[in-house]
Amino acid sequence: MNTVLTLPRTENQVRGLAQYALDFLAGRFPGPSEAVLARLEQFHVDSVACGVSALAYGAGAPTILRREAFEYPDAKGVPCFASRVAVAPEKAVLANSSAVREWDSNGTNFGFDPARGNTAGEFGHNDFYPVAIAAAQLAGYDGRRTLGAMLLVDEIRGRLAEVYSLKTYKIDHVLHGAIASAITYGAVLGATVDQMESAVGLVVAHYVPFRAIRHGHQLSDSKGASAAISSEVAVLSMRRAMRGFVGPADIFRNPEAAFCLFQKPAKKGESPFDLVVGTAGDDFCILGMHFKLGLYEHQSAGALQGLIDLLTRNPELIDDEAKIGRLAITIYEPAFGIIGDPHKRDPRTRQSADHSMVYIVATMLRKALEGKCAGWRALMLEPADYDEQAIMNPLTRRLMERIDFRHGGKEYDDKYPDGIPTSLEIEHEELGTLKSGLVMYPVGHARNSGELLGGLLEHKFQLLTKPAVDDPAALYLRFTGLATKSAAEIKSLYDFRIRGVT
Repeated sequence: MNTVLTLPRTENQVRGLAQYALDFLAGRFPGPSEAVLARLEQFHVDSVACGVSALAYGAGAPTILRREAFEYPDAKGVPCFASRVAVAPEKAVLANSSAVREWDSNGTNFGFDPARGNTAGEFGHNDFYPVAIAAAQLAGYDGRRTLGAMLLVDEIRGRLAEVYSLKTYKIDHVLHGAIASAITYGAVLGATVDQMESAVGLVVAHYVPFRAIRHGHQLSDSKGASAAISSEVAVLSMRRAMRGFVGPADIFRNPEAAFCLFQKPAKKGESPFDLVVGTAGDDFCILGMHFKLGLYEHQSAGALQGLIDLLTRNPELIDDEAKIGRLAITIYEPAFGIIGDPHKRDPRTRQSADHSMVYIVATMLRKALEGKCAGWRALMLEPADYDEQAIMNPLTRRLMERIDFRHGGKEYDDKYPDGIPTSLEIEHEELGTLKSGLVMYPVGHARNSGELLGGLLEHKFQLLTKPAVDDPAALYLRFTGLATKSAAEIKSLYDFRIRGVT
C-alpha cells in the first residue's frame, strides 16, 4: 500500500497540496494509524498546557494579543482560550497561538526524513493547532474530524521543513506553518483549490517573516509571537480569498517568490523540491517530532539529559556547590550558534534566558543543589525559573561563569539532525572529571524508545496548569480523548476558566 502522495517539482504543488487537503479531510485516503493520532493528541495537550500557563502568568504578548482579539467581536466567529466570547477567527487564532508558543516549551521538528533523502533540517513547532480548532468549530466538526484537521497542519508544515531550509536564507520557520494553516483552514471550510492557491500566494508574496525577529542582544516579543502573527495572516488570507480576492498563482514555482528566489531550481519551470505527504498508517512526520520536558530551547535537551544522568549516577555532586569546578558542554551547529551566542551569556529577559545554554544548564543545576534532588520530575524547568529573580539568581550566575560551551566540529555536526549530539563534563574537587558520554536521543526525542515520556508529559501538564486552574485533572480530561468528542464539545472546547484571566 502506498503510504504517501508525491507532488513533483514539475507540477503546481500548491494546487496539489490543496487537493490533498480536501481528499484527506474527506476520507479518500486510508488515513493515519491510531499511534499517529495518539501522538498528535499528546502534542496538542502539551500545547494547551503551555498556553494556559502563559495566560495565567500574564505573559506580555499573549495578554496583549488576547485583549486585541476582544476588540474584534464577531457573532459568527470563535472564542479565545478560557472564553465564550466569539471574535474574528484570525484574531482568536492570533491570541491562542501566541499563548501556546510563548513559553517555547511545546513540540519541535527538525525536518529530517533520511529514508527519502529529505533532510533540509528546518525547525518548526506545534504552534498551529488553534487554526485547526477554529476552522473545526466553524465547520461543526466532531472530535475525530478535528484531529484530522490538526494532523493536516502538522503534516504539511513538517514535510515542507524536510525539503526546504528557510533558516539558510534568514527566513523564519513559521512560513511553513503559515502555508499549512492557510490550506487547512480553507479545506475545513470548503474552499476551492483556486481559493486555497490564492491564499497561499498571498501569504508567500506579502507576509514572509525574516529572522530579524530573533536578532539582538535581548530578544523581544516578536520572537515568541512569530507563529501567531503568521497564523493570523494565513487565516486572514484564506478568508480574503474565499471572498473572491485572487492572489499570485503557483507560488512555489514563481521565480520572484521566496522559494525559487533563494534556491534556484535545477530547471526552468520547476520548484526547488519534490514533496511527499502522508496518506496512510504510520507514514506521517509527526512521529518524528520531539517533546520538550519543561521550558528550554530544544537544542539544550541533550545537555540537560547529560546533567540529569550525571546527577543520578553521582548524587555527591549536589552536596556542595563549592566543590564543583568547570562544566564543559560540547555540541553541534546550528545549536552552538543559536544558544551559544556570546550575548546569551548574560541574559536579561526570559526570551533570551530560554535560548541561553549556560543559563538553562546552570538553572537546572542550581535547582538540584538547592533541592538536593535529581531526575526530570524534580528538576523540570518551569515559568518561575525564568522570572527576573531567577534570571539574576546569584548561584545561577556563579555556575554560569564556570560553563565552557564548545562547538564539537564535524564529528558532532554530522550526527544532527538524526539526534542532538551533546556531551557534558563536570570537574569535581573529590570525584574528578565526570563525563556524560555522547547524548543523542534524550527523553522527549522522537528516537528515544524509553517508557518515561507519557508520565513525564502528564507531570509537565500538572506543573504548568496547577497555578492556572482549580482542577488540572479536569482540564486534562477536557483535552484528551478528542476522537470521541461531539461537535458540541469541540465548539465549547475552550470554555473553561483560568485564574485571573477575563
